[in-house]
This record gives sequence, structure tokens and C-alpha cells, in this order.
Amino acid sequence: MTSSSTGAAARDDPTRTRLAAAGAAAVIVGAGLTLRAVATGEVAKYGGDALYTLLLFALVLVVAPGTAQIRAAALALAVSWGVEFLQLTDGQAHLARQSTAARLVLGSTFNAPDLFWYAVGAVTGPLVVRRR
Repeated sequence: MTSSSTGAAARDDPTRTRLAAAGAAAVIVGAGLTLRAVATGEVAKYGGDALYTLLLFALVLVVAPGTAQIRAAALALAVSWGVEFLQLTDGQAHLARQSTAARLVLGSTFNAPDLFWYAVGAVTGPLVVRRR
């Protein structure tokens, strides 16, 4: 087997992709927690929005490692936008009041600029992932 075919086999290994995506997800969570600890205001809020979608992108690749990067980014963006639009309903606000975890994951108040920052996170995913 040539080195190029060995490299191709390693790149297509779902276990390797899952592990890399899981590692990236852990780094993204750490970055989000660090951002909240050291930044305030819009930097923390909107940076967190972008990281939220980037985390979803990584989690898509953990669950379905063969997913095309653009498709994973589109799915992450769709979920992020869906969660944001659900904040317009009473149900999500109720859940956010009942649980800190729900508030962190689902948010509590619709904010239109969040939609842009989710898109930033979705675009970032495929840009930082390099599949050769």
C-alpha cells in the first residue's frame, strides 16, 4: 500500500473523525467557558453564540462522522436558528425559568443579532476543519 492510499484510509476512518470532533467539542466548550469568564457584554454574548453553533457542528461530526462539512454546518445552523426562534414561544421561556441547564442550552429571550452570529459559527466550522 502506498503512503497516499494509507493517508486516504486514515482520513476516511469514522473513529478517527469522531475522536477529532469530540476533542474539538471539548475545546469549544472550554473556549466558551473561558470567554464567559474573561469577557463581558457583546463580546461574551455573541462569541458564545458563534461557539454554540460551532459546537453543534462538531457534535454532528461525532454522531455522523461521514457527514459532509457543509451539511454538518447547515444542520448546526438550522438547529441554532430553530432554538432561537423557539425563544419566541412561552414553552422555551418556561423551561429556561425552570432549569439552569435548559437556559444555557436553549436560551430564554429572542435576539435577532444572534442569528448572524450563529451563521458565523456555522461558516467557521468548515473553514477550520481540514480534510485533505
